[in-house]
Parts: sequence; C-alpha cells; structure tokens
Amino acid sequence: MDDLPKKRGRRPVANLTDTQCRVLREVRDFIVQHGFPPTAQELADLLGIAAATAHEQVNQLVRKGFIGREPRKARGLTVLREPEEELVDLVSVPLLGAVPAGPLSLAEENLLGEVMVERRLVASGRHFALRVTGDSMQGAAICDGDLVIVRQQPVAQSGDIVVATIRSDEATVKRLSIREHEIELRPENPAFQPISVGPDDDLRILGKVVAVRRSVER
Repeated sequence: MDDLPKKRGRRPVANLTDTQCRVLREVRDFIVQHGFPPTAQELADLLGIAAATAHEQVNQLVRKGFIGREPRKARGLTVLREPEEELVDLVSVPLLGAVPAGPLSLAEENLLGEVMVERRLVASGRHFALRVTGDSMQGAAICDGDLVIVRQQPVAQSGDIVVATIRSDEATVKRLSIREHEIELRPENPAFQPISVGPDDDLRILGKVVAVRRSVER
C-alpha cells in the first residue's frame, strides 16, 4: 500500500488528546470486527500500553461522553459518539459502490471515488470501501449510509464480518458463522433472519470488514 497517496491533516480536536482518539478508534474497530467490546487488557495489548493506563484513558473518554461503560462487566464498553477530527495520517482506498446490510441484491461495483482512511488499517493487503444500505447490521454498529473498509481476501473465519456474494450475483455484508457443516450469513438485527448457505449457493467471500466510518448525515 506504499504507493497510495498520503495525507496529513489537523491534529484531533473535540477536547481529546491524540492518545484518547486512538483509544476510541481501537474500541470502535474492535467492536466492528468482533461483535463485542474489548477488555481493558485486550485494549492495552492493542495499544502497547499497560492495562492501568488503558483503563485511565477509557475513564477520561467516559467522563467526556465519548464512551459508555456498563458497571461490573469486563466487556461493558460502548461508543457513544465520535470526535470531529481530521486524521493525521491518511491514505486513499477506492470506493466501489454500495452493498446491502439487508435483503440480498446486486452490489454496484462501480468506482465512485476514493475514501481516506488511517494508514494503519491498510498496512497490508488490498482494501476497498463500500457504502452500506439497510440496517440488518446495526447491532454491530454498521448502519444505513455508513462506509465499511474491507480487506480483500477470499477466506474468513467464523465470527468475521464479511462482504460476500451468494448465488453468483447477490452481495451482502453479514457476520460469517461456520459450525461443523452449517454455514450462515448472520445479521446483527433481530428483525432479520440468518441466511443459510447450501452447497449449491456458490458462496464467495470478497473480503473482511476491518473498520466502519460513520455517515456524515447521522
């Protein structure tokens, strides 16, 4: 990805330090990738700091209203809001079109432009962005109009949020579930049903969702 354009922006604002912005991003991206928030130790490992330091940074974010915490739960963090910021080290990935987080339909794989994302997210492999339509993944903090940043890869593990095609020409973003001989594409909204994948459904993984960027309209 070294040939991608690099952009330097303003330092984070909205009353947050650089470290607090990074903690907030790590919590948000962990929730997107795993479907649940990190523990203090997991967050510390991601940041390369002591667990006590990670805990204090989270406390600061709670006091400033960016993170919520459910008492007496190891995984009780939720992202309440995000700072207005221009990230300091950005590269571009292609925006290819739209993909449903709802009923299956054809993904519009047309190059619509570029999206600027943190260089750390796209340090290895090829990446692309898609705009989500529908609300079947809202439980994973992926809502209608959001952008998903996707690492292009043909395989994924159970529990990963993926962009996949099924029956050759239908695409969707869902959480992959593999149990023995059963494969499902699962929504994160109880109003939607899991999609069972049979041997003749021609499932193809296009990539794994590694981050979400909120719609500016929300």
